[in-house]
Amino acid sequence: MRVTLHPVETIALPIAGLEELLADAEREGYAFLDRLIAEWVSGENRFDKPGEMLCGCIDGGRIVSVGGLNRDPFLDDPRIGRIRRVYVRPAWRNRHLGTAMVLWLVETARNSFDAVRLRAENPGAARLYERLGFSPITDPRATHILQFNVEGESSPPAAQGTSSTPRA
Repeated sequence: MRVTLHPVETIALPIAGLEELLADAEREGYAFLDRLIAEWVSGENRFDKPGEMLCGCIDGGRIVSVGGLNRDPFLDDPRIGRIRRVYVRPAWRNRHLGTAMVLWLVETARNSFDAVRLRAENPGAARLYERLGFSPITDPRATHILQFNVEGESSPPAAQGTSSTPRA
């Protein structure tokens, strides 16, 4: 089976599998997907401003992961982006879906932002982001940052076996 990564504007909403995605996140104690849906429905955050995007991985016509890129809402700086709401259903983890999604969001961010920040929700996520070149920071609203085009900074490594169409 081939899992494909899509920007949400190419996905017909509501999408099959969304209920399962939300239920898995809730079972694990993550409320951020409920916020993503509530903000999408209300129009508060549609990931549709310049440089922003929301994407999801589809497997067999069902959404199995999601992640987004916004201008960082916690800073008054339009040149800083934020990777948000990244979640991969447990049964699809360890297949490089999260890595592929984050790399796609980082490459998108490079076109519009000088840096991208995020908040890792758990140690496993923190390790993933650090492997991809993010640096830990001390900020009550973010745990990591990746700066672009900074003297001495390197690009995040391309993860082996990832692409815009990761394989399951």
